[in-house]
Amino acid sequence: MSDIIAAVSTGRVVSAIGIVRLSGEGCIPLAFSVFTPRGQAAAKTVEDRKLILGALHDRQGRIIDEAMLTVSRAPHSYTGEDTAEFHCHGSPAVLSAALEALFAKGARQAGPGEFTKRAFLNGRMDLTQAEAVIDLIEAESAEAAANAAGQLGGAMGKKITPVYNRLTDVLAHFHAELDYPDEDIDPLVLSEVEAAVAHCAGKLREILATYGRGQVLRRGIRAVILGKPNAGKSSLLNALAGFDRVIVTDIAGTTRDTVEETVKVGRHLLRLMDTAGIRDTADEIERLGVARAEAAAREADLAIYVCDSAAELTDEDFRAQEAAQEAPAAIAILNKQDLPQVVAPSDLPFEWIVPLSAKTGEGIDQLEDALDAIFDEEIPCDGSILTNTRQAGACARALEALERCRQGLAAAIPPDAALTDVEEALLALGEITGKSMREEVVGKIFSRFCVGK
Repeated sequence: MSDIIAAVSTGRVVSAIGIVRLSGEGCIPLAFSVFTPRGQAAAKTVEDRKLILGALHDRQGRIIDEAMLTVSRAPHSYTGEDTAEFHCHGSPAVLSAALEALFAKGARQAGPGEFTKRAFLNGRMDLTQAEAVIDLIEAESAEAAANAAGQLGGAMGKKITPVYNRLTDVLAHFHAELDYPDEDIDPLVLSEVEAAVAHCAGKLREILATYGRGQVLRRGIRAVILGKPNAGKSSLLNALAGFDRVIVTDIAGTTRDTVEETVKVGRHLLRLMDTAGIRDTADEIERLGVARAEAAAREADLAIYVCDSAAELTDEDFRAQEAAQEAPAAIAILNKQDLPQVVAPSDLPFEWIVPLSAKTGEGIDQLEDALDAIFDEEIPCDGSILTNTRQAGACARALEALERCRQGLAAAIPPDAALTDVEEALLALGEITGKSMREEVVGKIFSRFCVGK
């Protein structure tokens, strides 16, 4: 990592401010080679994290912007190396010219996530913190951002590390007694090993128990809209989205495939999926759409059954109701409240029933109330909720290994055989924080990042 990397960190679109970032040994004098500060500031004397005003030059030496430069010296920087940042006007032409000037002086283009990767490799953050960076960038709600910020601060690592350390102590004691039999080392007490393994397994179980809530927090509630044709499913999606996301007509079967849109209803982020109207049809394409609708209900967190409350219930309604009840949670919408009513709430087999009009928007607030009641569990947004699928998988493998160890100890197998499962658990836990991560996996993780981060 001795080379100097550079990248535009704010994207190549017109904006008020644009940032060009550098990292690596020698990047500070390199930055000054394309920058003329006002006053007497020089690369060796400039203070860390202090903005300096000056002229930014292109590779021909022409002034292309009046910019600000700030530097941070190793190890007190984001990457743990010397870093520098130009804060320019956000012209893509200026940013490109500045980058070309830096390349001409010896820097190279940074790869995706390379700044954060260097921070990880230099010990500035563990892998849970590094992955929290991309979660923070991609957060679609304030709650998800707050949780990612907590993980960036090391909250998840602080939960994993004590488990890792205790298991390490167990193995260290065992190997010390095995390798140095003549030393005055206290003998390994199996009951203490069993207690330690049980304690660590319990901690991992607690962490894994948060993963379901973490997925809802990170990606939102997967909600599928079901109902017979022309019940108002697409009108409901459009009303919640705030624009005409789906074509709405009086022709039955207009929606033939699933249509997705992310909307915010109160404090809830919904990943809504509009589906084909559920009915028997000879149209092969529409029939496939109906099958997708019914399958989507089984995979969703929430089913929203939309009923045309101005018309009698039909077999198609009953089929849609059955599909909705396949989901872990369900809400019935008595739509078309702006018309004379035929269907009453007591006619529907749902705990949560919301009368509304997708056409006028009246009653939408009651849908928010129903969501609050169903998803009423207060999710802490302090970084303690497990949201990352890779981390959850490693945590589950560690727990499985500890359970095998417990079973082995209970069956009185030799300790050295049982403790191989503890070693396996340690490897899995090391994958979470990055202590035992393969290089190709690390590369795959950081490839998700944007260039410049």
